[in-house]
Amino acid sequence: MLRISTFVALFACLVFVTSAVMAQESPPAAPAAAGESTDKTAETVKDETGKIVSETKESVDKIAKQVDQDPRAKEASAGLLTFIYKVAERLSFPAFHWAAFALMVAGVVSYAFQLVLGKLALLFRGSLNLAEILSDAKAFVISVVGLVLTTQAAAENSTFTQSPFAVLSSAAVGAIVGLIFYRWGQRQEVEAAVGRSRPVVVTKS
Repeated sequence: MLRISTFVALFACLVFVTSAVMAQESPPAAPAAAGESTDKTAETVKDETGKIVSETKESVDKIAKQVDQDPRAKEASAGLLTFIYKVAERLSFPAFHWAAFALMVAGVVSYAFQLVLGKLALLFRGSLNLAEILSDAKAFVISVVGLVLTTQAAAENSTFTQSPFAVLSSAAVGAIVGLIFYRWGQRQEVEAAVGRSRPVVVTKS
């Protein structure tokens, strides 16, 4: 349970940081008092983050012990896993793993380019958004993990990984799809950045 609680604590930390970023980007409801600083120092944020991680880890450890000893939780867990196992067994054929591998490759390529080239394009326009970077980084990590798990499942349950043609064709299709989605996503972000930079014109009737 140590590793699971650590992951949950890190997730809580990520939520805290993301909330802080969104709060900074939102307009203030009222002007601050004179001499009052609204920005937290790096040391304060670090202390608060460490406190949240420590408290969350302890809470997760206690909850995990209680849930592991609960018969109802064991029954619910077994039911959920049984359903997933049945679906996985029915989808254990090379064509599914070919499509899943291509989809994961598309996600990795798309978000990798989006994190590097896409954000450079926004940086040159002076409209870099930290919330968008975190969102793309999250999607990139999910795609990488999905690619690893898909490859592992394909190697254990089908002949997909034994065919070089299947692997290379799936990777090629996924890379092409990923580039298409990257261009589409970049165009949307650039258009949104241009829209935010335009002054709002208020017409009087």
